[in-house]
Amino acid sequence: MTPQALKNSILQLAIQGKLVEQRPEEGTGKDLFQQIQEEKRELVKAGKIKKEKPLLEITEDEIPFDIPENWIWARFGDICTIDAGGTPDRNTTEYWGGNIPWVKIGDIRGKYVTTTSECISQKGLDNSSAKIFPAGTLLYTIFATIGTVGILSIDAATNQAIAGITLLSGVDTDYMYHVSVGLKYLLVAQAHGMAQMNINQKILKSTPIPLPPLAEQKRIVAKIEELLPLIDRYEQAWSKLEEFNKRFPVDMQKSILQMAIQGKLVPQLLEEGTGEELFQQIQAEKQALIKSGKIKKEKPLSEIAEDEIPFDIPDSWRWCRLSELAVLENGDRSSRYPVDTDYVTFGIPFLGAKDMSGRYMSFDNVRYISETKFKELGNGKLQDKDFICLLRGSVGKISQFKKNRNHETGFICAQMVIVRSVSSAIVDYLYTVMTSPYYFRFIESKTTGTAVRQLPAKELGNVLIPLPPLAEQKRIVAKLEEILPLCERLK
Repeated sequence: MTPQALKNSILQLAIQGKLVEQRPEEGTGKDLFQQIQEEKRELVKAGKIKKEKPLLEITEDEIPFDIPENWIWARFGDICTIDAGGTPDRNTTEYWGGNIPWVKIGDIRGKYVTTTSECISQKGLDNSSAKIFPAGTLLYTIFATIGTVGILSIDAATNQAIAGITLLSGVDTDYMYHVSVGLKYLLVAQAHGMAQMNINQKILKSTPIPLPPLAEQKRIVAKIEELLPLIDRYEQAWSKLEEFNKRFPVDMQKSILQMAIQGKLVPQLLEEGTGEELFQQIQAEKQALIKSGKIKKEKPLSEIAEDEIPFDIPDSWRWCRLSELAVLENGDRSSRYPVDTDYVTFGIPFLGAKDMSGRYMSFDNVRYISETKFKELGNGKLQDKDFICLLRGSVGKISQFKKNRNHETGFICAQMVIVRSVSSAIVDYLYTVMTSPYYFRFIESKTTGTAVRQLPAKELGNVLIPLPPLAEQKRIVAKLEEILPLCERLK
């Protein structure tokens, strides 16, 4: 049960007479109601309140729930007087900025209203329908936001969206506060279907209220106030649990990916060879591509130092740099880079950060360039299974280009880099490494700038990759495909 549902439940028990026991010696709600009516007649006689039309008797179908036998249902208007406030003319500056607090809906932020964001002057009060309500007045919002309740801790005026409720003696203000909160749904139901969610004083006065003896009202309030701090503690615990539940699937996913790239997700099998053997095969493949002119020869990379190694891996694995396993290519930054006039209705996808919606680049809202323009461009032309990595903004974020019958190739914008694996066989495992917590920690450590975060492409090439034998990579990927959907279902 949510904290709010628990609070609602306690309020419902309170106004149904189920929170505290009934005591015969405390009298009845009927006796109290008669005393209130007598007081009301005396106040009318003394000219302190206006005489009003008698309210209709409460019918059976108006009663929302059963109450104890010693309680009665009374209409709100029978146990109080209700007035609305007003707003002085906004164009008359002398009506504003005085010393009279003026309550708007936004000022009712809890049980008690202690301050207001605006004040009016005596002239503003005298020249509008606003009136000062004394501290202790119950406030009830009747326009737009219906049923927000508060108790004035200060003398203050209100705007016309707030009704000021002056309770007659025999009705506890705190009890009526909780009743008003608990019965909000009755008033909201009456406002449905109107152009705006408004009610008027007539509707508010006609609302049935469960009325127990005064002593029981006070015991109900005492019990609620005893329980509310416990609910607050429950809410804190609930919030922590909710936060944990929200984080848990993501944390679990990160933990599984980290285990995968540390060789802890599947066992190592001797017959599958070593990462060193695979590494040498990839280097031979790379040399063949250089020899055929398909890729450029690069400067030899520095040896991996002991203090660079972020964690232990199995003996059969090997550490290597990303640029030893893949070719990195920046997007075109030349004068040939596409401008607005180069875009067409359909052609070659021109992919940017907005198209990185998941593992694979999305073509849902992609822009296109013509084939002529595509042929003019240099770096940044995509091939099937290429990774695209962001170098600015959400630095390090990756997606993969997947060709289909409509899009055999594509082109990336200048703030991105292509990571093209030398061996297509290791692509799925590379994706695992490049979505792991380790990868993002490394990227974060190499990112520069604050206003505009940037990652130098050469730093991406320096990412250390823990390389297992190919057969083990395939088993790791298969195990992740089995486990990670379970994490998604937990979200």
